[in-house]
Amino acid sequence: MTITAGTAHRPPTEAVEEPRQATVVPPPVPTPEPPKRRPGQRIVAARAALRPRFRSTVPARLRLLRAATVLLAVALGTLLLVAGLAAHGTWDAVADRDAPRTTSAAGLDLALNDMDAQAANILLSSGNGGTGELTTPHAKAVTLYGDARREIGHDLRTLAAAAQGDRTDEKTVESITDNFAEYQELIGRALENDRRAGGKPDAIADYRHATDLLRDSLLPDARKLVSSNDTAFDSRYTAARSALSAQLVAVLALGLPLLAVLGVVQWYLARRFRRNLNPALLAATVCALAAVVLGTQLLSSTATHLKVARHDAFDSVVALSRARAIAYDANADESRYLLDPQRRTRYADSFLAKSQELYGIKGATLSTYAAGLAATWQDYRADATGPRFTGEFRRELDNITFPGERAAADKTVDAYAVYERDDRKIRALLVAGEEQQAVEFCMGWEAGTSNAHFGAWMTALDQVTDINRAHFTSSVGEGRSELSGRLPWACGLLCAAMALAALGLRPRLAEFR
Repeated sequence: MTITAGTAHRPPTEAVEEPRQATVVPPPVPTPEPPKRRPGQRIVAARAALRPRFRSTVPARLRLLRAATVLLAVALGTLLLVAGLAAHGTWDAVADRDAPRTTSAAGLDLALNDMDAQAANILLSSGNGGTGELTTPHAKAVTLYGDARREIGHDLRTLAAAAQGDRTDEKTVESITDNFAEYQELIGRALENDRRAGGKPDAIADYRHATDLLRDSLLPDARKLVSSNDTAFDSRYTAARSALSAQLVAVLALGLPLLAVLGVVQWYLARRFRRNLNPALLAATVCALAAVVLGTQLLSSTATHLKVARHDAFDSVVALSRARAIAYDANADESRYLLDPQRRTRYADSFLAKSQELYGIKGATLSTYAAGLAATWQDYRADATGPRFTGEFRRELDNITFPGERAAADKTVDAYAVYERDDRKIRALLVAGEEQQAVEFCMGWEAGTSNAHFGAWMTALDQVTDINRAHFTSSVGEGRSELSGRLPWACGLLCAAMALAALGLRPRLAEFR
């Protein structure tokens, strides 16, 4: 065996490690951010992405038109439903709250005047301590006094309930209630003094305090309630009319596009599918058209009935109610004039002022008023356009609306002229020293006496009021009836239009499944 020198025990050569080089990782290349889009650009991009899906195919177009039909019909139905419910609420407020409050306040004004007038009549007709009593006038005055007092109690309870939540009206009703209690105490004391012999001067003094309280506090507060409630009624009316006008515009703004969409669907089907007519879509169009017509009629008729109820009828009711209250106060001034010699000038001036409130004649005095009334009334009957007189009667005559109202209003003024002539006769008798005859003529109820003529005047006034009150009631009833009759039909027709439109499109969409 050959042994090579130097190789037998030589250790294995160690592997020499070469130095490692660090791996260099290149930095990540930043990905450029997409440019920010403006909101308008995003909307355009979204539309562009959706366009192929929703508009490029026939089914997509049909579904889009169907969705537009449904949305417009639902929006229109919702609008009509909301408008109908609001109109129902308006009628409820008008008939059950606003009008009764105003008439109750006017009734309170009238009853206060009537009670004071009857108190004066009781004192005037009672004689002196029971002697020289005018039996029929006295008994009549006592009965009417009790009726007026009960009516005041009823009206105060009604107005107190109605005023809850309105602090101003609540304070007014509280003031009337407190002052009325004091007024009744004064009148009761006057009547008690009148029943004893020689007590007439004390009775008249107590009555003066009572009638001053009436004039200074009770009547101003009662008329404040009339004005407050009537103003609230008018504000509600104005707001309701404005809302109805806006709702009518909105119905047309939704109804016309709905009809247009249905027309487009009909045209598209005829053009794309070579069909001239789609019966279901035609029926849907007819239903939608009928619903739009019913909706517009519903809102316009509600506005018309509301105008008739508020302005044509109730404005006259308020004017005539004020006229009646003023008439009773003027009639009381006649009794006060005879009862209290110390205040005759004051009561004569008050009577003239109330006459001017009823039928105002410029520059008239108590001695010239009756002649001026006859002349201006004759001129008015010949030509009603001239501004010859003012007052509550003129307000009514300028608002003649209903059949029979003109004749009844003319009759009222004629009866008023007779009553005014009677007043001059009473004053003439008193000047002539015939005081007892003046009292008997003023308080008598026989034909031809002042009270009989006053009753005829009030009867004529009531006839005009009843005509307007009846039309107010009928307008409210017709307005409610039309809402109940037309609103369900309009909403039902819109539902039918949606169903028929879907039914008409269904076969066409089925062709693409």
